[in-house]
Amino acid sequence: MKKSFPMGHRERKVYLSSVSGVATTKTELISWFDKNVPDLDIFTTKSFQVKPNPGNREPVICETKSGDFGNSVGLRNPGMDKALPELMELRNKGFNKWLNVSLSADNPDDFITLVKAFDSVADSVELNFSCPHAKKGFGASIGCDIDIASDYVEKIHNATKDRKSLLFIKLTPNVCNIGEIAKRVLEKGADGITAINTVGPEVHMDETSGTPILQNAIGGKGGKSGKWVYTRAIECIKEIREAVGDDIPIIGMGGVWSEKECFEMIEAGADAVGVGSVLGHVRQPQWPEFFASLKKGSQDLLDGKESDFSSSSFVSEERQMEYRKHSVESIKYHSEDTVLLTLSGEVDDFKAGEFVFLWIPGIGEKPFSLAKTSPLTFIVKKRGAFTSYIFSSLKEGDDIYIRGPYGAEVKRPKADRALIIAGGTGEAVALPLATELKKDGTVMSFLVGTSVDGNKGILEEELSSFGAYKAISDSGKPGRVLTYLPEEIENIGLDGVYYLIGPEIFMKIASSILKEKGISSDRILLSMERNTMCGIGLCGECSCGGHLECQWGTFMTLLFLEKEGAI
Repeated sequence: MKKSFPMGHRERKVYLSSVSGVATTKTELISWFDKNVPDLDIFTTKSFQVKPNPGNREPVICETKSGDFGNSVGLRNPGMDKALPELMELRNKGFNKWLNVSLSADNPDDFITLVKAFDSVADSVELNFSCPHAKKGFGASIGCDIDIASDYVEKIHNATKDRKSLLFIKLTPNVCNIGEIAKRVLEKGADGITAINTVGPEVHMDETSGTPILQNAIGGKGGKSGKWVYTRAIECIKEIREAVGDDIPIIGMGGVWSEKECFEMIEAGADAVGVGSVLGHVRQPQWPEFFASLKKGSQDLLDGKESDFSSSSFVSEERQMEYRKHSVESIKYHSEDTVLLTLSGEVDDFKAGEFVFLWIPGIGEKPFSLAKTSPLTFIVKKRGAFTSYIFSSLKEGDDIYIRGPYGAEVKRPKADRALIIAGGTGEAVALPLATELKKDGTVMSFLVGTSVDGNKGILEEELSSFGAYKAISDSGKPGRVLTYLPEEIENIGLDGVYYLIGPEIFMKIASSILKEKGISSDRILLSMERNTMCGIGLCGECSCGGHLECQWGTFMTLLFLEKEGAI
């Protein structure tokens, strides 16, 4: 039996939804919202496809003015075979909220495959007919043509008539007849409408470099989201509601930033209101209070009462993704695949647990820890296209751009002694950490693994000024330095604090050794450097145990990681 949509705009009640591609992009983040944000009513996934899609290279999100975002993620997703089991596990663990699974394809057969597959876990499936920066045949290529859109829906509906989930169609605002399109797809079997997706695409220019920011196969074009699409969103929702009548559910979204916009979107005809880009201006630890304030204030307005607009107190008005220009002062090789990159200028008040993005227009951007703030110094290891460019083509005097810092300062347990264990380029994190520990009066030691023969660390001269420093060469055995860890534990003791920095497998092995020696899990801190693409809490890529590293910082206790099953 098909589900019924439990929310209606005629109820004069506020229902809030997440939006596809923002915040609830992974199952662990959906779980985090379920546990911590009771005022979120609809949980929307990112758009899944039959096969995995790596999406576009970074930058994929930009902010040209405060609250005005551009994006070109390129439908990055793990594919059906990975996403479906994760959502099944989520359901098996007791998740029973409304789950709206977003789906993307470039032909009816793939959509049918996806709808049938996700029907077992979804309350509604949302067909992405609207992404403006997808490859030809996807997204807006479907939704901009009323005949193509209605043909797709008819075929999908006829092939999945026994589905339990509702069929929602996410429409593009980049048409002059969105109401007509909405009415037609409903006539062909859709159950509801989601609107709007991003406006555009257009090229988003950086004012500092004078170049396009986003990087993709369509000339750097990307959709517009955030504040600047709100007026268009209201226009579209009004037009859709007038075209489809009162009984069809509509999930409205686009530029909702406060109680006022949420209230006005419901007045325009939305049954539930999607909250997306504004989360890039609210710290994740404050998301529960923000959603609670947004819902209460919007409900007050619906009830004809005064609203205190308290949700605005959680929203930063400052631009979150502003680039600053620097120039390359030196590139010094430590080994054939590791360099010290020194730049002009400075970054104010950088702390251990934070990171910045380096951007080279036309090449890409990647996050890095800042080893030194004066002069600006980074440890760069050759890995992919971006770092390879630094090795092969970047030269002294070239411009390079920084945004950030992002993350948060590490919360340091009180201790008289600490051991910092670093592998690979982890010394970049160790130096700002040592600076903070010195302020605490902590006596510290360093145990550093290096791939360079001769037991030579990258920042040995700097770190040894803070405490006893020992560098151990791998000598063909990665992680060999950890064989020296037991004797260091004897020196630091059970009451000391142990900071682990390096590849995840390296830190996992080190954690096991520390626990075997009796070190408590709350006194072991790991720098969990997960992939990140935006740095401001939107993409969800840096989630670790439900905590976004760009919001909480990279350091997490082993106790937390074990509790959340993140290691």
